[in-house]
Amino acid sequence: MESSLLVTGDISYKFIVAEVKGLMTVDHIILIAIFIGVACVLTQVVNIVFRRLEKKNKAAHLRFSRGIIRALIIVLTIYMLAQQFELTKDMSTVLLQSGSLVIAVATFAAQHALSNVISGFSLAFSKPYNVNDKIRVSQGNSVIAEGVVTDITLRHTIISQYNDESCIVPNSVMDSAVITNTNYTENIGNFMEITVGYDSDIEKAIELMKQICAEHELTLNTMENNVFVKGYSADGVVLKTTVWTKNLDDSFRACSDIRLALVKHYLEQGIEIPYQTVTVVTKE
Repeated sequence: MESSLLVTGDISYKFIVAEVKGLMTVDHIILIAIFIGVACVLTQVVNIVFRRLEKKNKAAHLRFSRGIIRALIIVLTIYMLAQQFELTKDMSTVLLQSGSLVIAVATFAAQHALSNVISGFSLAFSKPYNVNDKIRVSQGNSVIAEGVVTDITLRHTIISQYNDESCIVPNSVMDSAVITNTNYTENIGNFMEITVGYDSDIEKAIELMKQICAEHELTLNTMENNVFVKGYSADGVVLKTTVWTKNLDDSFRACSDIRLALVKHYLEQGIEIPYQTVTVVTKE
């Protein structure tokens, strides 16, 4: 019994070795090289075409579509190569015919990965954001990431945050999160508040705040923009206005300059900016 099994195993081993040796002919090697070469050329053509399209339009669906086409080229190349050899031809045909079973097993085994890909499709064609857009990603009361979109892949979105860190967010999270896209608005408005003392000239403080905001080179404000009295605090009267700029980068710089100018000009004009002090009394 054992000898018959050994003979059978030896025959099977020799048959497989013979089949493999039969595959590695010069013609087959040339055929493999041709398929790989064609696949590489097609991939390069796809990359060149999409790079030119992305120079004109940074839409997310272009990068996503490029990834899908490249993946299809690889899969088709592997399948067509498998059809050229006897050992792999029957196997590839069976796998193709039982595609529903393969898809079911693959779907179960890679649920999270597929959910990211499906969400990627949704994001690519609904276009809530594109490359170079400034976005904030929120879930509930927490902010997941905030910064500039640098890349969108089949699995995730890369966001370059303002502290120079790159946040890699899965597409399934991006699809379910609340996305604030500042590029969707024509202009950016940022609130500006300052407190002045009760003994100060409030009307003069308001006019000076209007003038400083209107004269800054990056703002869209004019003297027609209102400055409101927001309310009262323990220290003084709270003044509030909106600083308008063309984009978020200009808003950061303009607001910084205006805050500095308000402190400087208020002090020059005798307008008090109150601040808390601590008086320490010592007993002998």
